Amino acid sequence: MSEAYSPVPELNLLKEFTDRIGPVHYSDGFELREYGADAGLHTWSENPEFLSRFIPFAQANGSGSDYALWRCDERTDLATLPVVLVGDDGDLYVIARNLTELFQLLAIDSEPLADVGFLAAGDAEEHSEGHHEFLAWLNQNFGLGPPEDPHALWTARKESDDRFRAWVSQFVELGDR
Repeated sequence: MSEAYSPVPELNLLKEFTDRIGPVHYSDGFELREYGADAGLHTWSENPEFLSRFIPFAQANGSGSDYALWRCDERTDLATLPVVLVGDDGDLYVIARNLTELFQLLAIDSEPLADVGFLAAGDAEEHSEGHHEFLAWLNQNFGLGPPEDPHALWTARKESDDRFRAWVSQFVELGDR
């Protein structure tokens, strides 16, 4: 690879995987986008402090939701930053505590819905065309598979989401969740 997709090695591995399998979906609704591209965050707030804290990198569903890393602090390992869902229907919350946790959630192979609705959807018999290849990639690169208890992951990310909600409330008004 002559030019990296991003400064995040984990995302570069995913980009290489995506390029290798071609135009095949491996998790319902998920698709890498241009790293750092606009994710509609300016519709929430045009405050530069707000906008500078997000690094969009993927589409979360087919209707306009995106994933972005939240620069909650100045850590240099961007893969350890919380991942935020920027929803097309007014959702803005931490969906995973870090990238590898998001990758595990992607292994459920379901579009994200507010709260835990997407977690149960992964029980469907049908999977995206590249789902099994993605599971092999996830295991090979991170020693991970789908979460054994998705609800435990969802609960574990609550602390990050509470911190995010406290920070973001300086800029936007969030509904109750």
